[in-house]
Amino acid sequence: MTELNSTSAYESLKSRFHRLAALQGAQAVLHWDRATMMPEGGAGARAEQLAALAIVGHDMLTAPQMAELVASAEETASALPDWDRANLAEMRRILAHANATPSDLVEKLARQRSETEMLWRSARAANDYASLAPSLEKLLALTREQGEAKGEALGLDAYDALLDGYDPNRRAAEIDGLFAELEGFLPSLLQQVMEVQKAGPARLPIEGPFRIDLQEKLGREIMGVLGFDFRHGRLDVSHHPFTGGVPDDSRITTRYDEADFTESLMAVIHETGHSLYERGLPEEWRLQPVGRARGMTIHESQSLLFEMQAGRAAPFIAWLAPRLKGAFGGEGPAWSPDNLLRHYRKVGPSLIRVQADEVTYPLHVILRYRLERAMIAGDLTAAELPAA
Repeated sequence: MTELNSTSAYESLKSRFHRLAALQGAQAVLHWDRATMMPEGGAGARAEQLAALAIVGHDMLTAPQMAELVASAEETASALPDWDRANLAEMRRILAHANATPSDLVEKLARQRSETEMLWRSARAANDYASLAPSLEKLLALTREQGEAKGEALGLDAYDALLDGYDPNRRAAEIDGLFAELEGFLPSLLQQVMEVQKAGPARLPIEGPFRIDLQEKLGREIMGVLGFDFRHGRLDVSHHPFTGGVPDDSRITTRYDEADFTESLMAVIHETGHSLYERGLPEEWRLQPVGRARGMTIHESQSLLFEMQAGRAAPFIAWLAPRLKGAFGGEGPAWSPDNLLRHYRKVGPSLIRVQADEVTYPLHVILRYRLERAMIAGDLTAAELPAA
């Protein structure tokens, strides 16, 4: 194989991954649309669309010529610039994951994810977990099947094989060590912080209601200050805050509570962190594997940096206080920066992760991780999850 042909093979791979990334971008926008504005009756049609796109993308990756092109490109990989070598390595990793999953399983997973998500929405509104459990159990079974297939192909156990798809080269053993260290001091630290807060000045209540349109207007102002470019994105409402879309078309969502403005604002700040990380990815490598986000560890570090460190910092709250007063017509000491800071830094156990403070948030994650591992291992069924 000549160097020219090897170079041509790599350029052909780049072209194919470019088209694949464009397809995946369309999937991301369709998912965002489903979560924000799609009518309930359209769920079945959208599930079919997403399943079809998943199969098309999988077939593109697992086509026999893809492996041939990678083999040809690797013959002269040492002559490629650093970014291209890294790009080729990412292509190889992505293809390994794709080839480990049968096409029929890809289709089943896409359909079941759509069905389970739509059931979750109605079950959440009705506080009816029992109606969701059978569909969730089907999704778990398919996910276990995928984990086993990937594990066999990649030489990993099922959980590590699935984890590698979300956070490349991350392994459960590393997470176990980190979480054991956190668990060693966080529960006692939580009690200490709560005692200190109990002995300090009381939090003065901030009386609502807080109109949703005013919360949205303030959220957009904060997004702009943080650097969000509304020419390349938008803010909408969903059942659960999330960031979707693609770097040049960033879609973020929040949810509102007229009795409490703090949740929506912190969700906006958190999701803005996700969006800005995506927007900051290298523009010259758009639609190439090396230009993607480097896993969920980095992604969550950026969103939590905005929410926990910047969003709860005293200078930020001092800047925010007069804007909150102006937006909601607040008066009196309850709207002072010091009192607002006490609200935003309140520490204590809670049931909702997205509302958790900086001390208890990792405890939520540790618990979720252990429940997830037990579910993937088959040691915990969907029906048993609430009690666990």
